[in-house]
Amino acid sequence: MSTPDTTTEAFANTRPSRAEDLPDYAPIPRPAFGPALNEQGYYVGRVERNLYWITDGTYQSAFLTTSDGVVLLDAPPTIGHNIQRAVDEIAAANGVSNKVTHLVYSHHHADHAGASSLFDGSVARIGHEETRNLLLRDDDPARPAPEETFQDRRTLDIGGERIDLAWHGTNHSPDNIFIHLPDHDTLMLVDIVNPGWAPVYQSNLTEDVQGYIAAPATALTYPWKHFIGGHMGRLGSRDDIAVHQQYMADIAASSRTALDTVDPTPYFVKYGENTWAAVRGYLDAVAAAAATPVIEKYTGVLASADVFTASTTFHVMQSIRLDLGYGSQVHP
Repeated sequence: MSTPDTTTEAFANTRPSRAEDLPDYAPIPRPAFGPALNEQGYYVGRVERNLYWITDGTYQSAFLTTSDGVVLLDAPPTIGHNIQRAVDEIAAANGVSNKVTHLVYSHHHADHAGASSLFDGSVARIGHEETRNLLLRDDDPARPAPEETFQDRRTLDIGGERIDLAWHGTNHSPDNIFIHLPDHDTLMLVDIVNPGWAPVYQSNLTEDVQGYIAAPATALTYPWKHFIGGHMGRLGSRDDIAVHQQYMADIAASSRTALDTVDPTPYFVKYGENTWAAVRGYLDAVAAAAATPVIEKYTGVLASADVFTASTTFHVMQSIRLDLGYGSQVHP
C-alpha cells in the first residue's frame, strides 16, 4: 500500500473542486461505530448507575445526576443545546433534577468547552488552575473560566457522589486532567485515545508528544471498566487503550528506523541553496517511510488509520528528533 501525502501543504496544493477528485480511504471497521443518534442528532446512554454519556458521533460529554443537581463533564459546542436536552430526557425518565449545578472542564480547548456558556452563572465551574489561566488569557465569552481550581489533585463530593480529579503533567495540552469516577468504574480522559479510531492530525493536535504517549499508561493505573475519551461515537475499554499504546509504539519504532535509513543527500543535492525545500523533502520522506508499515498494519483495525497515520507519524518523528535528541549529531 502506498502512503498518501497527507501534509497540510499537500492538501492545500490540490484544492479539488469536485467530490470525485477527493481521495478514497479504507472502509470504517464496524466496531468503531457507536449507537445510532436520535432525530435531534445525539445519543444519551447510561454508563453505570447515575452516570450518563452523550455523543453526536464525533464528540462526547458526560453527566452525573445527584441529589444536589447535575454535574456536567465538558460541554462540546457540537453537541451544544443537545446537552440540556439529554439531561432533560434522563431527568424525566428517572424523576431527578435536570438542573446543571456543576461543570467540570477536562481542559481549556474550545471544542470541548465551547458550550459551557449555555449554563448560567450559578453553575459552579471547576478545572485545573492552568485551565483558568488559559481561559482568562483567551478571553472567550463562550468559555467562562472556572472559579474553583486545583493544582495536582482534588476530590469532589457532590450529592454523595465522588469524582477524583488529577493532573499528571502536560499531555494533549498543559492542563488536560484525568477524571475518575471510582464508584462508577469509569475514567474520562479527553483527547488521548479515540476508542476504535486513529488519532486525528498530529496525535490529536497534541502539544506535548511525549506526555501524550505516556498518558495511557497512567490511565491504566486507575481501576476502571468504562472509558470516556471525548471523541467519536462509542465508549472505550481497557483493550482500546492497549491497541492505542501499541499503535503509538509502532509509530515510534518505525520512525527511529526511518531516521536511521532514509538518506538526506538527494534532497540537498537537488535543491541546493533552497535549504527549506531540501529539509521538507527529507523529513516528508522519513515520515512516509515510517508511516507506511503502520498504515498497513492498522488499516481495518483502527478506523482512519490510512487517513491520519502519516500526520501523527510526522509529529512523533519530530518529537523523537527534537525532544529526545534521537539521531542528533554534533559537527566535528
